Amino acid sequence: MDVLSDAITAMRAGRPESFLTAVSAPWGLRFAASDGAGFHIVLQGSCWLLPGDGSAPVRLGPGDVVFRPDGRGHGIADDPATPLTDVVQEPDGSWIIRGELPRDTGPTTVVLCGAYRLSRTRAHPLLTALPGLVHLPARIGAHRELRAAVDLLGGELERPGPGTDAVVPSLLDTLLLYILRACLHDQAVGAATGWAAALADPAVASALHVIHDQPAHPWTVEQLGARAGLSRAAFARRFSTTVGQPSLTYLTWWRMTLAGRLLAATEAPLRTIAQQCGYASEFTFVRAFTREYGTPPGRYRKATAPRV
Repeated sequence: MDVLSDAITAMRAGRPESFLTAVSAPWGLRFAASDGAGFHIVLQGSCWLLPGDGSAPVRLGPGDVVFRPDGRGHGIADDPATPLTDVVQEPDGSWIIRGELPRDTGPTTVVLCGAYRLSRTRAHPLLTALPGLVHLPARIGAHRELRAAVDLLGGELERPGPGTDAVVPSLLDTLLLYILRACLHDQAVGAATGWAAALADPAVASALHVIHDQPAHPWTVEQLGARAGLSRAAFARRFSTTVGQPSLTYLTWWRMTLAGRLLAATEAPLRTIAQQCGYASEFTFVRAFTREYGTPPGRYRKATAPRV
């Protein structure tokens, strides 16, 4: 299993959406706060990101990518002083600009915007540890896969064809992975702690890999250390330092996160889910789940079942 993919899957709560817009100065768009995460990519021209938290505006040029994992409300505009017009997402996922933008013939900017629906009830620490604002400036030779995904998505939205409705969500998922990869790569440079450092550390990454690949295995610190090629003490120290919690604490957290996902998405018996999550008995699993979630698994399943 892939830790990054698992982290996204654990938080995914719906279909991602995007839209492509070309605006001529003066213009300004306001995006309300949400439970998910949003992005903006400048395909042509330039603009300013207005963070919405009192911090200074950020200048964006062609090819720049901005990602807001915290879902905080913000704006983008041709100039920080330009009034903002609300952009809202309809229940069907479409986007509308509520109100009229000023009509002018100033420089044109083309921006690709989008949002990911994420649940924060069991937010993976890999994603919550990201800065509230991720700015990936366009640099020659940097993050080539991300640039390729941007080109494909932008082209599909600009020139829709047969299959567009199917390919766009897949491209958005690909884009999210490449954004996160780029962010973690940039963070890992010189980092001694945190998830970027953890995934860049072969020993810790190896342990995380087997935890996600075999969550039902009765792992011990010694066994994880052996997989990482370290002594028990050295491994325990390195894992806790980078990830921010002991390895078995993270293992338990991941098992419970997986259990919640299985309860919500499948009709598997509790006994089967307990075994898949590393619990020898249904009783032990129910007690652990109730302690973690504050409600028994049966009640949790009913509360999270899709509404028909």
